[in-house]
Amino acid sequence: MRRRLIAGTALSCLSPAWVGQACAQAGEVWRAFIARAFEMRRQAEAAGDPPYGALVVKDWVIIAESASRVVTAANIDAHAEREALRLAQQRLGTQDLSGCVLVSSSRPCPLCERAAARAHVARMIHGEHLTDGGPPRG
Repeated sequence: MRRRLIAGTALSCLSPAWVGQACAQAGEVWRAFIARAFEMRRQAEAAGDPPYGALVVKDWVIIAESASRVVTAANIDAHAEREALRLAQQRLGTQDLSGCVLVSSSRPCPLCERAAARAHVARMIHGEHLTDGGPPRG
């Protein structure tokens, strides 16, 4: 029997309608993860930080999440994506985040993209805008 990998789950090739339904359900889950990233973004903005939020997902479970903490932590490296990656590595007890997905409210900056690549993140998903955090704050 042939098997297909859809949304991280091996499925038997039954009917195309069933496979389509599985894909639609997976799409709903990813939309919920993006919505959570936007919740984290709102938390960052409310705290006076740049409006970014991110989470790390593995096997359909949120492993770590973070809002940007650049201003509140007085640390220019406390981007939401890097904070979420760091927390995920701590929780999983490994530097290797293979099989994990980084979900971000906006497209990550090049340094955060590189950090995700170095951590071997399998995939990155982000909100629609390439940059919507606005200019750096003083």
